[in-house]
Amino acid sequence: MSGKSSVTQTVARRLQEMIKSGELSKDEKIPSQRILSEQLQVSRASLREALLTLETLGLVRTLPARGTFVTGTEVSTDAGQQSWRFDGQFTISDVFQSRLLIETELCRLAAPHITDVIADRLHRATQQFEDAWTAGDLVTHVEADLTFHGLIMEACPNAMLRQLYQSVRDKMTESQRVPIPNTAVARMSGSISEHRAILEALRQHDPAQAAAAMAAHIRNTAACAGVSLG
Repeated sequence: MSGKSSVTQTVARRLQEMIKSGELSKDEKIPSQRILSEQLQVSRASLREALLTLETLGLVRTLPARGTFVTGTEVSTDAGQQSWRFDGQFTISDVFQSRLLIETELCRLAAPHITDVIADRLHRATQQFEDAWTAGDLVTHVEADLTFHGLIMEACPNAMLRQLYQSVRDKMTESQRVPIPNTAVARMSGSISEHRAILEALRQHDPAQAAAAMAAHIRNTAACAGVSLG
């Protein structure tokens, strides 16, 4: 994680805790970015990115000409709350279709190269993915998801495919956050199982099974964001 990303995630986690603790209550208007950035001692750029992260996760909502408000600590099932920051560039459907192509192939090529060390790191990321969801820590939950997918990318021997993934990583990252507000408990149990299925196929160095498990995971995740990949 880059220094900028690390600061952004730290700020996002701090704001999430303020919401969970009631320091920022449901429906409360969040202080201006100038005041909040001074209070948290971070740059406005980092704060702005953190607020965008929380908005995608469904914890805050920005209303034109009114400001940013806390939406609550519970995961919403209202698809109307969904935020997609790349409108005008790519649709979320574009991104999931691209993820299906890119990440499935990354996973297939990575399978023969998964060492015990990489497998252990993938296992820890999967466990953190589950534990953070159980604890209601959505920021860490998504970080663990990003780590899991990033480790697979790093294990792929194809440098050009790795570079392609990195070049669109911000869009990939956002597509991993977007489904969270619409993810039911049962679906999250499925997502955790899918991570474990991907990991098991990678441990077995089975390219075909690893690719199939990743494809199923991306299709199911896309469905939570209202995208059908067939």
